[in-house]
Amino acid sequence: MATVNPAADPKSRFRRRILLLGLVLLAALLAWFWGPMNAYAQASAAYGARVACSCRFVGGRELADCEKDFEPGMELVMLSEDAQAKSVTARYPGLASQTATYHPGFGCQLEPWQG
Repeated sequence: MATVNPAADPKSRFRRRILLLGLVLLAALLAWFWGPMNAYAQASAAYGARVACSCRFVGGRELADCEKDFEPGMELVMLSEDAQAKSVTARYPGLASQTATYHPGFGCQLEPWQG
């Protein structure tokens, strides 16, 4: 009994080539935009940490309330607080993290960037 090899089917080969081309294009776009995406994530995390730290420890507001001070487009930035160290860490998922610490008399200062 003869069976048909699915790999020999022209439609199947065409679909695989289109899928492969799509994956290559996706990888190329990701490589092309990686620098700007990473820079945006670093800047967003740094801004978020600094603003939230000042809001929390200088302004005395709750951390959840401080997110209202964010600029449009910063919805992905997540905040966490270390009340004992008087610091706020802002994270941009998978790309960047930045911490700002409150120092009496100086306000909130960003920790040095790593990398």
